Amino acid sequence: MKQLIEDIAKALVDLPEEVAVHALEGEQTTVLELKVAPSDLGKVIGKQGRTARSIRTILGAASMKLNRRFTLEIIE
Repeated sequence: MKQLIEDIAKALVDLPEEVAVHALEGEQTTVLELKVAPSDLGKVIGKQGRTARSIRTILGAASMKLNRRFTLEIIE
């Protein structure tokens, strides 16, 4: 899952080497923290948060296969 988010983010941004994903594992939920360069933050979030919402939708669909809950947080 971490690799999936990293690949999607790297495809969206201008500075792919600045993309970092950190996973915080809990009992039932795993929180994925996505950090990008400040100049690329708008590209990951998108207009009115549409891109971020789409990434979260993909994450939710993929997490159904694993029977585990994943959430995405975009860190500034």
